[in-house]
Amino acid sequence: VQLQASGGGLVQAGGSLRLSCAASGRISSINGMGWYRQAPGKQRELVAAIYSGGITNYTDSVKGRFTISRDSAKNTVVLQMNSLKPEDTAVYYCNAGIVLFSRDIVPYWGQGTQVTVSS
Repeated sequence: VQLQASGGGLVQAGGSLRLSCAASGRISSINGMGWYRQAPGKQRELVAAIYSGGITNYTDSVKGRFTISRDSAKNTVVLQMNSLKPEDTAVYYCNAGIVLFSRDIVPYWGQGTQVTVSS
């Protein structure tokens, strides 16, 4: 199983970026999918997550600016980030709770993608 993240980059404050993550491999199904971020010197934190039935969860600092969506048929999750602020600068990681054919549920991580917001 692999999670392949794409997107990210450098943007000015107030701009937008879109992160995508696709899961591939021997996957029976996926529970939640989400994005975490880690800024230098800080702990990794949950940014947004989406669960079965479309239930979403956002950290307070991104509510109203970020939107998470999921295409269950394609095993992908997208994070649309608008009105970006310098404090959003971090390495962003995709995460998914993968249900294997063995029925084990295993968390997988994608490679990090850098988001830099200049003031």
